[in-house]
Amino acid sequence: MTKRICILGSTGSIGCQAVDVAKRLGIKVVGLSAYQNIGMLISQAKDLNPEILCIGDERYYSILKEQFPNKIVVAGQKGLIELATYENADLIVNALVGISGLVPTIEAIKAGKKVALANKETLVVGGKIIKQMIKDKSNENQDYILIPVDSEHSAIFQCLVGEDKRDVRRIILTASGGPFRGKKLDQLKNVKIEDVLSHPTWRMGKKITVDSATLINKGFEVIEAMFFFDKKTDEIDVVIHPQSIIHSMVEFVDGSIKAQISNPDMRLSIEYSLTYPKRSICLIEPLDFSKLKQLTFEEPDFETFFLLKLAYDCAQKGESYPVVLNAADEEAVKIFLEGKITFVDMMNYVAKVVENHRPQQINSIEDILEVDKIARMELKKIVEGEMS
Repeated sequence: MTKRICILGSTGSIGCQAVDVAKRLGIKVVGLSAYQNIGMLISQAKDLNPEILCIGDERYYSILKEQFPNKIVVAGQKGLIELATYENADLIVNALVGISGLVPTIEAIKAGKKVALANKETLVVGGKIIKQMIKDKSNENQDYILIPVDSEHSAIFQCLVGEDKRDVRRIILTASGGPFRGKKLDQLKNVKIEDVLSHPTWRMGKKITVDSATLINKGFEVIEAMFFFDKKTDEIDVVIHPQSIIHSMVEFVDGSIKAQISNPDMRLSIEYSLTYPKRSICLIEPLDFSKLKQLTFEEPDFETFFLLKLAYDCAQKGESYPVVLNAADEEAVKIFLEGKITFVDMMNYVAKVVENHRPQQINSIEDILEVDKIARMELKKIVEGEMS
């Protein structure tokens, strides 16, 4: 029986690649969503003939409905939830960007759906709640409910197949180091947006590319790994690996280390998330070891890329701190990409919001959304104060 999937955020970088992988593997795409990219969504829908379409920006609903009068067309947050819980889908691919991916993931889990998760924010801000939900669902003899799509977490996930998680001593997340590896803070004061977006090995959306340049993205991945694999921060290390060939590693109690290795191509981890627990045909360029000149590793520079250290601190403190870190970063990156603040100022503003935060417990989605809202307001207030 052909697997049937819905792709949330199908017009973004990960979403487009998920569409490509699904087509090449013969997986039926029954649902698609976009926020504002109505042109690409219409093109994808004509190509894939899904059953349900969602446009996040409700202003475009009438255009989409006019194009597809015989399909289910929904809009806004309510529409995303309809897509995430669509009864004819076997798997939900969450490739949304930002906190908008949280509620659809939660609703998908409630509906008993498996989720291929590329949306970092889901676990960064809602990990505590989702972990409890998955624990409750596991009592219903469910297999893995969340399947990681990010290359690092997919690598760990693959390394753990057939292993007892209690035998894991340490998780090692690899990072390319971004475009400014080896630079010091005073060398980053005048970098341009195009410099920040020039990632050395990966081609990603703008938000995650900026986060990779500050290394906060790797900090978010530490928080994700805590919830994906039930580990504490002192059991998760980050190592700089510029070649991006080793995607992450798992060290076991006997000293053995497993690594997942391939050319840097997101289609591999996307493919694994769509076909799990099986593997399918190779869609990427196979790795030729004879052409590998070297594989190198370095410690992260926590002084220059201080947001990585800040992410570790927020992960250790838990509760509302990761929510504040994520919200401040989302807003700061947006303002940076508008050309209104510098790269270093962007990092400093994020740190300032976290420094000013008064912690509170997170017991509900409402708690998350309220903390998120306040943190965004605080970031904007700090930026406006500096600019006035």
